[in-house]
Amino acid sequence: MLAYGKNSLLMTNPKEIKKVYLSRNEKEIIDFLKENKIHYVVTSNDILNRMVKGNHQGIVFEREEYSYYDLKDIQDEEFLLVLDHLEDPHNFGAIIRTAEAAGIKSIIIPKDRSVSVNDTVMKTSVGTTNNVKIIKVTNISETLKKLQSKGYFVYAADMDGEDCRNIDFSGKKILVIGNEGKGISKIVLDNSDLIIKIPMIGEVNSLNASVAAAILIFKMGGLS
Repeated sequence: MLAYGKNSLLMTNPKEIKKVYLSRNEKEIIDFLKENKIHYVVTSNDILNRMVKGNHQGIVFEREEYSYYDLKDIQDEEFLLVLDHLEDPHNFGAIIRTAEAAGIKSIIIPKDRSVSVNDTVMKTSVGTTNNVKIIKVTNISETLKKLQSKGYFVYAADMDGEDCRNIDFSGKKILVIGNEGKGISKIVLDNSDLIIKIPMIGEVNSLNASVAAAILIFKMGGLS
């Protein structure tokens, strides 16, 4: 798959990089490529613009396809994140970046009707996809039940929930963030332990999914 951007390149395992296309001669990048014996070619910005749609910063590279993880790869983690059919790759990348910054090690997404790890996600996450396990599952509700049986308490973010400022988030926990337009599906809400909300006093009654996720992740104990 193609990925792009300086941070994405430098944070990718060199063994997963197949080839790099550059439109600028930056010493830090050239040294990184030579040190890791990565093949690269110098080309024009026009060619890079045709290869990817986003802001590539003069760097596009071919890398191995992202390898998703399984539930069994979750090990002694206090805080998990579940994304219920998120669709926007920019939101996904931003959430991965926030999760990584907060110390969350695993993010669970459904296999169908959901955004996957692509070039936009990798660029928006500034390479933090390499530090977070993205787990694909067939059924979100069944997955939550399995995790609840292992002691996790599930919090679902919804505007009709309880004020997040009044809740004790101690213990093993899962935060569920829903689809940008439809929110969290009814069956997932029904299988959650508690529905929570971010209180707002303005005229807008909802936030962008990645913004809401960031607020709740740190409110619930990110970095703790």
